[in-house]
Amino acid sequence: MAVLEVLGPDRLGRLFALMDGKSEYQGVEIPQFMKEIVSSQLDVDRMDYLVRDQANTGAQIGGFDIDRVFRALRVGEDGHFYVKTWGLPAVEAYLVTRYHMYNQVYFHKVNMLTQAYLVRMLARARILASEGKLTLGTEVEHMLLNDSLTADQYAELHDSHVKVAMSRFSRNQDKILSNYASRLMARRDYHKSLRIPSLTSEMFEVIQTEIAGFIEGAGFDPEHDLITASIRKRGYMPYEQGIILEDGRDAAEHSPLIRSLSQSDEQILVFVPEQIRDECEALVRSKTKPSQSSLAMFDSADS
Repeated sequence: MAVLEVLGPDRLGRLFALMDGKSEYQGVEIPQFMKEIVSSQLDVDRMDYLVRDQANTGAQIGGFDIDRVFRALRVGEDGHFYVKTWGLPAVEAYLVTRYHMYNQVYFHKVNMLTQAYLVRMLARARILASEGKLTLGTEVEHMLLNDSLTADQYAELHDSHVKVAMSRFSRNQDKILSNYASRLMARRDYHKSLRIPSLTSEMFEVIQTEIAGFIEGAGFDPEHDLITASIRKRGYMPYEQGIILEDGRDAAEHSPLIRSLSQSDEQILVFVPEQIRDECEALVRSKTKPSQSSLAMFDSADS
């Protein structure tokens, strides 16, 4: 309500139109550079979360000079942002920081596995609740079962509601639900990733059925004990336009470093129970990389 009182309905509507990526509101054009502030390779959201997440996670990454990036920005005659040539090193540092944050933090295997546990836990809770076998708190029930969620109901949902529900889920009689919740609560008994860094989705598809059969033969449930997460990394990917310098060319044309970041890097993470990780790993290597089938396992610290 306070925002509405300060901006008024017209400016608030224009703000929402801007955030939705629209080109005009009530017949009045929205400048291109304003949309690029919200959504572009150099938008404020990206820079903000990079600075905050690097500080909050303690990630030892070089960082970048956000003030220098801002100072190098100009608005061109076409209404788009461009970067002064002297600001290119700051842009390079920003893109490198972003690449390494995704590589070391956002796409870290423990983070990806934790997300998989959380999604699977909530999916299981939704099934049980829809069958009348699980009672949910009001906010979590709205999140999982309410197909007509209002803005107010959405705003009422916080992390704390999920954490409280998770504690109850860990004590539930349903083993699938309690197993996911217990792992998240205790941070123990996590599945372990196969230590094959260059494994791709296409490579794993060839062996997935056989791996599932092996896991089942070892006494585990492949539906819940074979977890995969795909990662597609690209440190620089232009939208309708990338990062343009003052001569009109893309930053990748000026910088070999940025050009290298534009190459796509696809990988799949495969998680299995720790007790059978070595056997699963050897099986995958023998089918996808025969020359590596007899390689010694990595140190357990790399788990």
